Amino acid sequence: QVHLVESGGGLVQAGGSLRLSCATSISFFSRYTMGWYRQAPGKQRELVAAITGGGGPNYADSVKGRFTISRDNAKDTVYLQMNSLKPEDTAVYYCNAKYAFGPNYWGQGTQVTVSS
Repeated sequence: QVHLVESGGGLVQAGGSLRLSCATSISFFSRYTMGWYRQAPGKQRELVAAITGGGGPNYADSVKGRFTISRDNAKDTVYLQMNSLKPEDTAVYYCNAKYAFGPNYWGQGTQVTVSS
């Protein structure tokens, strides 16, 4: 079974940085595409960044150049380094795992709040 646990969220001022971690219990972790999504109050959940098993990243335009997604396949863990944070980055951030055409798996979310 798949279990994802996010950590690293918190309250920061605009311009600050946070590093999110997603620890997993995924068998064959390196075969999964991993992603970070976020959902602000009253808004749809949106993709922030994704990374393939081989390390190829993709980013939403709104975070490109500020956020970096990475993974450590030896630790079955994915990270999101967030720099130059803006108030509009405030949201609950969710870790996502997907293997080929299988289902999406989600963590419980971690709150990121950026004050102006």
